[in-house]
Parts: sequence; C-alpha cells; structure tokens
Amino acid sequence: MDLGIIGVILAIVIGFAIYSQRYTRSVADFLSANRCAGRYLLTVASGSAGMGAISIVATWEKFYQSGFTALFWGQMLAPLGLLMALSGWIIYRYRETRAMTLAQFLEMRYSRRFRVFSGALCWLSGVLNYGIFPAVTARFFIYFLGLPVHMWTVPGTGLELNLTLGVVMAIILISALFVTLSGGQISVMVTDFIQGQISNIVFLILLGVMLYLFPWSVIVDTLMQAPEGASKLNPFDTGSLPDFNPLFFLILMFLTVYNYMVWQGSQGYNASAISPHEAKMAGILAQFRSGVTYLLIPLAAICAYVLMNAPVHEAATLATQSTLDAIGDPQLAKQMTTTVAMSQILPIGVVGLLAVVMIMASLGTDTTYLHSWGSIFVQDVLFPIRQLRGHEDRLTPETHLRWLRWSIVGVAAFTWCFSMIFPLKEYILMYFQATGAIFTGGAGAVLIGGLYWKRGTTSGAWASMIVGSFLAVGGILTINIIWPNAVPALQNAYPASEWIQSLPEKFWLNGVHMAFLASLSATATYVIVSLLSPDPQLNMDKLLHRGEYEAKTPEGADHIAPVVTGWRGLLPGAEFTRGDRIIYYLKLGWVMFFFVTFIGISLWQVFYKWPDQWWANWWLINLILTGVTGTLTTIWFLIGGFKDLKAMFARLSTIQRDAEDDGTVN
Repeated sequence: MDLGIIGVILAIVIGFAIYSQRYTRSVADFLSANRCAGRYLLTVASGSAGMGAISIVATWEKFYQSGFTALFWGQMLAPLGLLMALSGWIIYRYRETRAMTLAQFLEMRYSRRFRVFSGALCWLSGVLNYGIFPAVTARFFIYFLGLPVHMWTVPGTGLELNLTLGVVMAIILISALFVTLSGGQISVMVTDFIQGQISNIVFLILLGVMLYLFPWSVIVDTLMQAPEGASKLNPFDTGSLPDFNPLFFLILMFLTVYNYMVWQGSQGYNASAISPHEAKMAGILAQFRSGVTYLLIPLAAICAYVLMNAPVHEAATLATQSTLDAIGDPQLAKQMTTTVAMSQILPIGVVGLLAVVMIMASLGTDTTYLHSWGSIFVQDVLFPIRQLRGHEDRLTPETHLRWLRWSIVGVAAFTWCFSMIFPLKEYILMYFQATGAIFTGGAGAVLIGGLYWKRGTTSGAWASMIVGSFLAVGGILTINIIWPNAVPALQNAYPASEWIQSLPEKFWLNGVHMAFLASLSATATYVIVSLLSPDPQLNMDKLLHRGEYEAKTPEGADHIAPVVTGWRGLLPGAEFTRGDRIIYYLKLGWVMFFFVTFIGISLWQVFYKWPDQWWANWWLINLILTGVTGTLTTIWFLIGGFKDLKAMFARLSTIQRDAEDDGTVN
C-alpha cells in the first residue's frame, strides 16, 4: 500500500514535468519561465522548493531539542516578515531591474569583473551548502524504510563509504535531473506547485494521525518532565539550551532582514513573477501558505520526543533506541531520531503518505537548487569570463541551453561526491548558516546598498564580499575540521595541561554566530570603503527602469505598481484591487495577532510567571487556530494556484520570445 501511494503520486508529478516541456522554447523560458507566473503559483511552488526534505529533518532536529519553545521565539520574526512583504523589501526593486540572476544585477550595478567574482563565490557557497542535501535525504529514507546498510573500505586509504547511501542518493539526484532538464524553471515551478499542494493535503491528514497516536494530555505530561532550564513548554525557562535559545532567534532576526533574497538557491522564482506587484503579493500570501507546515513539522518532532521519554508505545521506543544505537555517530543519531521514531510508530498507509511528503520535498528542493546553481555557473561565471576575453557574440539559444543543462548535470555529480565523504559535525541549520555566509556575509550589504544607496561603490562591494567570505570560510573550517581534530590532538600531546584538557569538544561559536559576525563586518566594510571612494554618479531611474526608462508592461499583467517609496510602501496603493486589499488586511491581522500576543505574554512574565499548564493551553490554542486556517488556505491556494497555472500556460503559448533576453548585460 505504501509503495502504491508513492508510485501514484510520483507518476502525477513526472507527468506534469513531461507536459510542461513543450513550453520551454527560449533561454528566458528555461531561466525564469519568461516572467509569466502569478501570485498563487509562485507562493505555493516557492514554498515547496524551500521546504526540502533536509529542511524538514533539520527542523525536526531543532524542535526535538527545544520543544514548543522555539515556536514562541520564532514569533519575534513575524513583524519582520510582515514589513518586508508589505513594503516589497528588496523583491520589488529587484524585479524592476529585470535581472534574471543576482549576479546579473551586480554587473548592472557595479562591474562585469565583480559579477564574475561574486557569481563564482555565490556558486561555491551554494554547492557547498547543497552538498549535504542528498546525504541527509538519503539517510532519511534508509532509516525510515529500514534499508540494509552496506559499507565498503576504499583500498589503501582506510576511508569507509556507505554504498547504500550512494545508491539512494543517485536515485534521488537522477529523478531531480529528469525534471530539471525537461523544461528548466517552467518544469521546476509546475512540479513544485503540484508537490506543494499534495504536501499540504497530506500534512492535514498526518496532523490528525499524530494527535490520535499521541493524545494532547500525554504530550503535555511528558514535556513537563523536562529539566529546569531546558523546558519544552516554557520559552522563558530555556537558559540551559546551548544552541536553539533566545540569542539564536535574535541573531536570526537580523539575518532575516540582511539576507532577504540574497540567497540564490531559488533564484529562478525571484525573476518569474509577471510583474513586481505579483511578486509582492506572493510574498504577502506566503504567511498563510506556511501555516500547516509551521505546525505539523514541529509536532512530529515533539511526538518523537514523547515516544522516547514516555512509556506509551514501549515496543516502538525500544526499536527506535536500538536503531539509533546502531548508527554509531552521535550527531547523526540526533539527526535521525525523529525519522526513526516515525518509522516505528506510524501505521501502514500513513508511512507511505509521510514518505510521499519527503519525496516531494526532496524533489522540490533538488530541482530548484540544481536549476539555480547550474544556471548561476553558466550565467554569472562562464559567460561573463567569455565576454571579458572579448567574445561579445551571443550563443544560439540551442547552444546556450545545452551549456545550462550540462552545468546542471555537473552540479549533481559534485553534490553526490561531496555527500559521500563530508563529515558533518554540527546541526544542519548551523551548517546552512555557515556555508551560506560564504556568499551572503558580504552579498547582503552589496545587494541592499546597490538597490537603496546611490553612494555605494564598486570598491566597497569588492571589499565587503572579500571580508564576509573570508570570515565565513574560517568559521566552517574551524567548527567542522580544525577544532574537532586539533583539540583531541592537543589533549593527547599535553595530558598534564589543565587548561588544554578543559577545552570543550565543540567550538564555542556555532554557524549562526559566525554568519552574524561575517555580516556585521562586511556591512561596516561596504559603508567605510564606499565613503572613501569617489561618488559613482549612479542613475537609479535607468537601473530600475523608471521614468523615461520604464519597461513595457508584460502582456497579461493586470497590475503594475507605480513607484512607491518610504513608509507609504507599507500601505495598499492604487495598484491594489479590492481582493488585494482584503488579502493585505487578512495578512496584517493574522501576523499582528500573534505578535501582539507575543509582546503581551512577554510583559506578563515580568509580573507573573506562567505555570507549565498555562503554556500547554496556549500551545493548544495555536494548534487549533493553525489547523483551521491551514485547512481553509489549502483549499484557497488549490483553486487560485490552478487558475495561475492555466494562465501561465496560456501566456507561454502566445508570448513573443526575445532571443536576446538571455541574461547578458551589453
């Protein structure tokens, strides 16, 4: 039954990928769906792309350690998401530039040589970040489905390789390659949309099953037994948590603003909207889209914690612990705890549904990342180098597309090799932040300054990018390689040295700390060097296609927003229809409800500390509210998404292709 469910759903997704091939007729189609996507299609598809199987495992890892408390501190980010979505922070101006990749914008704003450097840095950061995706996803399926593990020692090296891991990763990557190579961004977006809709429906089913297997009273009683300082219910009693504590979320708040749209793992979606207004509306709708996943994914990890700490399903608990003990690597065992627990407790049929969600999540992220990093290598490294060497002639669309497809295959091959040998020594989310900061550490300042500050210079951009990447690379090497190997060596060499013996096993800064330091240093460098450099005399109207440079309105785009600046950008403008305004105020009310309650509860704790039972009641209210709204929005986005899908196919059938619209800056 489980395999049948998986087979049917995969057949549907692959069928849509094959169907969408016919609409890819140009480079712009392959890179950005020729900018023909509507808001519902964008928000569901990009949400599916961002919810990879590795992201689910990483979130399980976080919530298994922190319980419901991480949800409370995460609500600090709600106003930031609201302000950025309603104001069109970054996305509006970026879409006005009509750039297909971030590095293309950096050439338009700074220089071609800087585009090559930043494109190479972006690609390096991206493939290293993506390098562990297939391994984490494959391990999920190995331990969730109970596949036998076969090890092989490379002759003469002592290096052990997991052959089962290699085979499962190959299957995952080949499936993703088929979809990605079929039709580029069009196939990726269409299949991500279908996967997102299926996942939302399955999540609602899983939510009911989890609460049936683990009654709310059992969950609460188990979480109340957590030790003092590491509460799973009370967010104000988490001082002993070493990683996912309030400081983690404060830093994340800063990085959310600083890195918004900088990370290019889903760069195709940044350029796919039919207009800046549709891109803005997709961001506003995203809050409703994530409601079901926001609840179900943490709840699964919390139920796994209950399974491991309460005598409700003893046979499943013993089987889970036995499997985790056999893994050997403590960090990997932490990573796989929720996965193994779910495999032992879920009934037949539901196992297949969860496997479908993970396959959909894996396929959605893998196709998007392969498309992004493969395209960036060609568009932002190879082609600009080719131009710097004097080759200004354009490739034919057929040759251009062939280069893009081979680059995507190359990214898949590198990722398979990297996943086979890299030893991850920290939490997945920490690794994400550290590797991402190789590029985002400096690129955040470069992008924000490039779009909003005329005084920003090319020299400032170079200095910012170099400083940010240097600190990020140093952090990765220190956390994962230098510190874990150097400390045991020193302790063995100097057994009598008290301070050497007292050194911690893990480096005292994690990936989030290193990303924060790299971002602050890069920002200061950008501002200082720019002020010390000559004024670039930038024409912002030309860069943003405003005034006399205004771009022609795309066919089928109903609402092109006028230029709105400052705080007025937070209010519905003339381009908002009545339906847009309703969505706007629904979004505002939903986010502000949770933020106001966050502030109110926080102030309440100053005068009276809530007992654990009060916190349990608050989380139950969250559960009910999110479950109801998640059901309604799933239906809403299902209808709106298929309308957008039909409209996109209609536009792509009639739109006039421009052979010169290939990401090249003349």
